[in-house]
Amino acid sequence: MDCKIVNGTIVTATDMYRADVGINKGKIAQIAKKIQEPAGEVIDARGHFVFPGGIDIHTHLDMPFGGTVSSDDFETGTIAAAFGGTTTIVDFAIQGKRMSLKGALKTWMEKAEGKAVIDYGFHVAITDLTKKVLAEIPELVALGVPSFKCFLAYKGALMIDDGALYEVLLKCKQAGALVMIHAENGDVLDVLINDFLSQGKTDPKYHALSRPPEAEGEATGRGIALARMAGAPIYIVHLTCKEALNKVKEARDAGFPVLAETCPQYLLKSYQNYLEPGFEGAKYVMSPPLRDKSNWDVLWKGLATGDLQVVSTDHCPFNFKGQKDMGKDSFAAIPNGAPGIEHRLILLFNEAVKKKRLGLNRFVELVSTAPAKLFGLFPQKGAVAVGSDADLVLFDPRAPVEIRAKTHHQNVDYTLYEGFKGKGVPKIVLSNGTVIIRDGKFMGQPGAGRFLKRKPFRLTV
Repeated sequence: MDCKIVNGTIVTATDMYRADVGINKGKIAQIAKKIQEPAGEVIDARGHFVFPGGIDIHTHLDMPFGGTVSSDDFETGTIAAAFGGTTTIVDFAIQGKRMSLKGALKTWMEKAEGKAVIDYGFHVAITDLTKKVLAEIPELVALGVPSFKCFLAYKGALMIDDGALYEVLLKCKQAGALVMIHAENGDVLDVLINDFLSQGKTDPKYHALSRPPEAEGEATGRGIALARMAGAPIYIVHLTCKEALNKVKEARDAGFPVLAETCPQYLLKSYQNYLEPGFEGAKYVMSPPLRDKSNWDVLWKGLATGDLQVVSTDHCPFNFKGQKDMGKDSFAAIPNGAPGIEHRLILLFNEAVKKKRLGLNRFVELVSTAPAKLFGLFPQKGAVAVGSDADLVLFDPRAPVEIRAKTHHQNVDYTLYEGFKGKGVPKIVLSNGTVIIRDGKFMGQPGAGRFLKRKPFRLTV
């Protein structure tokens, strides 16, 4: 046996118990109250939780956007993820104009090759639909990419129309793929943005005011309606507000396969952050924007009741100096996106588990098991089970933590959570049975991460 983890408390989406974990050739080989067999390395997990590695199914590494590129590539971004207890990511390969879907996937595969330190997969974003592109969807599913994203916003760049979305839904239903949507009404947003700019209203707060929650609610409802017409499941990314969640809940209550995620920033930050002095509000420019604080309780309740299935990050970092300041004269020129890949588990443990908003099993479900099930990775990932990949997090619930840009590992010059203090830290992180984080030190290797061929979509949660 290569390694065994002893004296830990294993926590999964359904169970919590004391046991040892034996690891051999990158897989979990044995789980027992006491493993007697000798091992090459023995890790004492006394006082620690043993979680399945976190799975972040919404990241944007090395992504061109708004005349620049997100500041984390697949090396820096996956190292930061690992420090935060995330051992698998699913990033987005973005189709360019007149590009094939296979061409988009190839481009992003090359971005990750030789750099990723943890395992990774891809969704493909469809931005230029043709009959030829539509015919590629089953081919991509066969290549291990069973999820596709459609933007209902970013008019003139990424946005597709309702007819195209409907065609994608029909084809994905046939092919065993899940359609994900960015739900904002891009036509209306375009009018609002131009109206504010024509009035000389250029400050960061107008980014939020030009993207009202009603526009997200409308697009969410429209996407769900089209999915119901197609008889297809649909997944709403980065849901932020009650207007959108009400549409999801209504459809789920009626028995339709509507799934949705939210992100830590929408649970912990608000519109008030756009009002910070100077140009500081630009740090929070992301789409959809931060909302009024009244949405916090609504989203927490959605996570508790199961109307929201996943917490991901939408990690898309741009430096405050040299990138965000491209929009100092126009909020519309501020690159949309913010960092977060490193802090998801820490934030959710402190704000959900320690504040008793959610139980420990539900925490594991949201950050690991549910994304694994929905995106074709379970039980290879998202489980502490014999035969599963030995992606494990030894988490010390009593260790103090303070989030600071000076000490984080994301390749960006700020964090949304500067000065956050709490308790609970991933102390040891294993990827495929190899220790890659130990007591604040990175021990992994760029290029060790593998591309994951994911299974076709099946509704399992």
